[in-house]
Amino acid sequence: MQPVKVAILIDGGYFLKRIHAVRPDVFAHDPIQVDKAIGQLVHNHLSYLNKVACADHPFSLLYRCFYYDANPYANKGHLPVSHSAIDYAKSDEAVFRLKLFDLLRRRSNFALRLGEVRRERAWVLSERAQKDLLAKRRPVDSLTDADFWPGFRQKGVDIASISLKKQADTIVLVTGDSDFVPATKLARREGIRIILDPMWQSVGESLFEHIDGLFSGFGKPKAKDSDDSV
Repeated sequence: MQPVKVAILIDGGYFLKRIHAVRPDVFAHDPIQVDKAIGQLVHNHLSYLNKVACADHPFSLLYRCFYYDANPYANKGHLPVSHSAIDYAKSDEAVFRLKLFDLLRRRSNFALRLGEVRRERAWVLSERAQKDLLAKRRPVDSLTDADFWPGFRQKGVDIASISLKKQADTIVLVTGDSDFVPATKLARREGIRIILDPMWQSVGESLFEHIDGLFSGFGKPKAKDSDDSV
């Protein structure tokens, strides 16, 4: 009996936002530690799929792991408060992402799918700063550059070809983004099983109703870091 081919799709931006909550032992800006954590995530999902398979079912074999992200924004600009010049291509975040991408490229059965980043807005005030201002815990003139983040948006990456080309029998989707709903709907119509790993974040109904199973490749974090609704 032929093995079940598994494709693991990781939403890179989402993974990096959640990794500290589910793996506080991993420094989220160390490319070596993050690369190792991604390898552990893939291994844990394959181990789980093979563990739940019974004698009447074939074992699971990794077809390929796809990591979706975007190349760092490379233009120059100015910070919102100090108006200091900034070269995004040389920022700590850009250096980190590029080193991580280099490490991931070296992995077996691993593919980077890098989209493009565009600047949609100048600067976005952080959620924490917004709450502090609305609650009058801080005056407006106390805001600093650290209270803002650039209004970047990554252009979506199409994953439908995996389904249409029958490249996998099961897709493990590491995300919590409802933007993937159309892709999951298509995959299921093509007979592919969808396993969602939201990394212990709550899942919207629009995404939850279009999956076949829910499993996290990492253990449940402490209550203060997790969302118990999953």
